[in-house]
Amino acid sequence: MGANTSQVSDLSDNPSLKALVGTESISENDPFWNQLISFTFISPTSSGESKLLEEAVIPLAKILIENNPRTGNFGALVRIFLGRTKELKISTECQDQLFIWQAHNALFMIRCLLKVFIREMSEAELHQQFSYQERAPGSCGGSEDLLEELLSNLVHLIVEVPLLDITYSILFEAVTVLLVFFSYQLFHKDILRDGIIYQHIMKGRCMCLTSRLVKTLLYNFIRQEKCPPPSTHIFEPKAEGGLLYGLASGVASGLWSVFTLGGAGSRAGIDQEHDPLPLSNQSLLLLLVLANLTDGPEWPNPYRQAITCFRNTQDTSSLPVEQPHTFQINFNSLYTALCEQQRSDQATLLLYTLLHQNTNMRTYVLSRTDMDNLVLPILEILYHVEERNSHHVYMALIILLILTEDDAFNRSIHEVILKNVTWYTERSLTEISLGSLLILVVIRTIQFNMTRTRDKYLHTNCLAALANMSAQFRCLHQYAAQRIISLFALLSKKHNKVLEQATQSLRGRQGESAALPDYAQDLSVIEEVIRMMLEIINSCLCNSLHHNPNLVYALLYKRELFEQFRTHPSFQDIMQNLDTVIGFFSQRLEQAGSDLSVERVQEVIMKGAQALPKDRLKKFPELKFKYVEEDQPEDFFIPYVWSLVFNSGVGLHWSPHGIELFSMDSG
Repeated sequence: MGANTSQVSDLSDNPSLKALVGTESISENDPFWNQLISFTFISPTSSGESKLLEEAVIPLAKILIENNPRTGNFGALVRIFLGRTKELKISTECQDQLFIWQAHNALFMIRCLLKVFIREMSEAELHQQFSYQERAPGSCGGSEDLLEELLSNLVHLIVEVPLLDITYSILFEAVTVLLVFFSYQLFHKDILRDGIIYQHIMKGRCMCLTSRLVKTLLYNFIRQEKCPPPSTHIFEPKAEGGLLYGLASGVASGLWSVFTLGGAGSRAGIDQEHDPLPLSNQSLLLLLVLANLTDGPEWPNPYRQAITCFRNTQDTSSLPVEQPHTFQINFNSLYTALCEQQRSDQATLLLYTLLHQNTNMRTYVLSRTDMDNLVLPILEILYHVEERNSHHVYMALIILLILTEDDAFNRSIHEVILKNVTWYTERSLTEISLGSLLILVVIRTIQFNMTRTRDKYLHTNCLAALANMSAQFRCLHQYAAQRIISLFALLSKKHNKVLEQATQSLRGRQGESAALPDYAQDLSVIEEVIRMMLEIINSCLCNSLHHNPNLVYALLYKRELFEQFRTHPSFQDIMQNLDTVIGFFSQRLEQAGSDLSVERVQEVIMKGAQALPKDRLKKFPELKFKYVEEDQPEDFFIPYVWSLVFNSGVGLHWSPHGIELFSMDSG
């Protein structure tokens, strides 16, 4: 066929496409349609081919927009596709690759045109493009709402056609077209809370398939099926000729040359080798878009309802009547996929969604005895905070916060011993508990945040997770204990620096009545964090002193850090216990003699921890923090989800010009 990128730019000269977008109506019975949708894909030569294709389609689509009201050819193309979908399931069972191939090609053409239509016109105008009827003899146009018919058929296709090598392409295309339909949101700064497409998906004929669609998209994510080689899902002309060859050879070589799945996208350097799971990725993106649609004025989002209440296949209890969209899915398979895919924003966002909204899944996750498989990838995201976008880091932290709400989790992570954590490169960790590693990484994240982004919400959530864990700290690794105290030292240093700056500024303003709001605010934030750190240390000392000799050792080694806070009105109460512990163990060490070895000091601390009466430490309320979503969470999640579609959608390219939902440098 000799297809290459340069031919894509020649689409506007193609006779078949010129006829489609031209001024003449084409009957649905015309052999033209059979020729039009008989073309072959080749693998991409670069990730920019989706952009080139879009640029080539735009002038054709604009001509069609002008002529379609008179010809109805776009509606005819849609009906050609719908006619083939009616037999798609049978074609799959009969291995009728030609039929599937042509249906896929028709849908691909619809997608390319839709992307331009959506950018160029309102939903009402788009709806009108579907309603124009062809005026040629042989018209099959009726009174049905063709837009709703297409949406309904796409959902039926996704849930009813089995995933096989020969159906992979068309299933991918169906998922992608639904994403394109929802892409109106990209071109609006405000969150879209209604509209024709919204109404059809949320309340129309698609609603009865809600649970099946959510389940199918989840299973597409779980299965992680790679894109099959071209020969198994694309019609290939046979060298020996025959009917199939005769049908395709005369039109495919003269039509257009585009690319197959797996390599296209808006990201540079992505190809099938690096992104071999296009259906899995695209299904997850569609699932997140559906889950984050806003509730209607009188009805909840049914897709979010389905995500909230689905259950494990091993759960044999009867289904609650009040949960109309519930279904069952294999939790073990879903857990495994979530563990394996946390390197992507969208998989982390799915994990957050399930932990936050589905109590069945959260209970299951917390019951696993291999939590390290899930927690380690989350910690690795945080460890490489410099390389991650802020939203990904934020979601990873919220996941940890949700997990640390559970006391059993906080105990069990100290029982999981890890060997040689290779991605942690600051120190050699030949052996460390999962709990100690979690503390190391979270505190490192706080320190990074304090020196770079200064995001108050980020360090608040970090501290909340540490606080939830603090009563269950067990056998802290020496590095984890040192990191706790080093964070306190950093806070103390920043506190003193702000105080000094405020004092110097006041001296320079003698005689002026101007206040120093910036310094007061900075000081308030730092003292709030210092207070939280003191409470975390205190909680550990009160609840598990005898389990944490390394923390006591680090505390004694840096005891001078705490001197200045003894008389501070914000910290006096919490400092009493620290003073008691420091004084008790200091006295023990003095009695043990001078020039003590590290081993001897640790021995004294171990024995002293058993001897310190618990009633000498003042009891404080238990530290417990629970994650609660902000008001109007859609203001955060909808732009975030669409930024993922924009950056990670396979085979989708949007020009950054005209994107209103988020700024192009947001991350």
